[in-house]
Amino acid sequence: MLATVLATAAPAFARPAIDWHALAPELILVGTIVVCLLVDLFTTEQSRWTASSLAGIGLLAALIPVATLAHDNTDRVLFGGAFVVDDFSLVVTGLFLVAGYLTILLSTNAIAEGDYAEGEYYLLVVSAVFGMVIMASARDLISIFIALEMLSIPAYLLAGWRKRTRTGNEAGMKYYLMGVFASAVMLYGMSLIFGGTGTTLLSEIGRQLHGSFGEEPVAVLGIVFVLIGFAFKISAVPFHNWAPDTYEGAPTPVTAFLSVASKAAGFVAILSLVFVGFYGMADTIRPLMFILAVLTMTVGNVIALRQTNIVRLFAYSSVAQAGFILAPLAVFGSGDGAADVLRTNNQVLTSVLTYLLIYAIVNLGAFAVIITVSRRTGTGEIKSWGGLWTYAPGLAVSMAAFLFALAGIPPAVGWFAKFQSFTAVVQPGTTLGYTMGVVMAINSVIALAYYLNVVRVMFMDDVPDGDVTPIKVPTPLGAVVAIALVATLVVGVFPGIVGDIAHGANFALAGR
Repeated sequence: MLATVLATAAPAFARPAIDWHALAPELILVGTIVVCLLVDLFTTEQSRWTASSLAGIGLLAALIPVATLAHDNTDRVLFGGAFVVDDFSLVVTGLFLVAGYLTILLSTNAIAEGDYAEGEYYLLVVSAVFGMVIMASARDLISIFIALEMLSIPAYLLAGWRKRTRTGNEAGMKYYLMGVFASAVMLYGMSLIFGGTGTTLLSEIGRQLHGSFGEEPVAVLGIVFVLIGFAFKISAVPFHNWAPDTYEGAPTPVTAFLSVASKAAGFVAILSLVFVGFYGMADTIRPLMFILAVLTMTVGNVIALRQTNIVRLFAYSSVAQAGFILAPLAVFGSGDGAADVLRTNNQVLTSVLTYLLIYAIVNLGAFAVIITVSRRTGTGEIKSWGGLWTYAPGLAVSMAAFLFALAGIPPAVGWFAKFQSFTAVVQPGTTLGYTMGVVMAINSVIALAYYLNVVRVMFMDDVPDGDVTPIKVPTPLGAVVAIALVATLVVGVFPGIVGDIAHGANFALAGR
């Protein structure tokens, strides 16, 4: 009798089919986390440097299945549509893995010099990257929230890594408290959307919002709250107050990681929500994104003009750059017909991804220079960079290239990112788009002022202490600078390299 019952019930408890190839990057990262944890537990303090090598190898190994999945060119849907491996997820997964690996290279020299010798550091970096990789494929409100917390909790700990300093504790607490508040707002918005649609799956939410529920005020409120929650993650104004103090108080490699990978994860979540879940709510999304983009780029640039510390300058620069990345979403869904709307949205997605890819590599290169120079000068003040050209010409030229890229000056690759954004906002021919184009142009000029000021200090000012002993650049930092510099100049001359990648990164389940 029992055997009959079990045989009858067996299909209900059958294990769901799992595509192990699709989950290979995540599985490799889980294995890397376990290995790093074991190394930290069973090795002495002097031997824990091996964790950096293991973490780096794990991140590079995870790129292998990303490449094979891209070569296979097949969209894979798992767990009822909550986890999707498509062109979009593969591109941003590759971005997260590369950014994580470069962050480990940035951190290696610091660990060798004893600033943060604990083996847990690399465990937390890989754990945060794991959350970001999950975010890349998440197509469900629950999986998006879980991915957000998986990347945020290690990031909170990393931000407060300098536990014995007041600024380190302040950095961790501000990031944590603001993050908790943003998560609460986002969860409330998700609950409103779930209550109205009865589903957490983004593709189903998109269909429900196309119906009568999309006309309800509660739907608009839910969408706004969810997007505001992620506006904190990308440090959009007025949710940016945590960024300057956190960036200054955290270890500089962590600052680079937060300003690139963590910010990119927030944008990936916004893109997934907008292009899959909230696709039919363009009238709500456009004004919200317009206001956020204008405030973010303007406030970030204006405050950056007054900064005398290089890290705080890059903190506000990061805020301003987030505004430029958000700008194309201000014309999302614009067009006279279905074909025009589709063309506009494709251009919006391409421009945002292009900017994310370019900004990540340029910013990591700039932070590699900042770490190297700050270790020589012992301070982050911009005036201490005076005469850098005389004793470290390679670093000065590299930093100038990165600053030109962030300012959008050819031939550095940043010009292509801004060109794509300008094209996206003016292509639909709407008043909102033209207004955004004017605001972007004005802010580009403002940003040019503080970027060129750093170049002026490096090449035209005298060395403050008169010491012109050449800087010895550690190999890991030199590798990051070299990789970023080559990419900045080569892709600036041949922008189609990154343009084609971004153009091909489409959502499998957008359904439009």
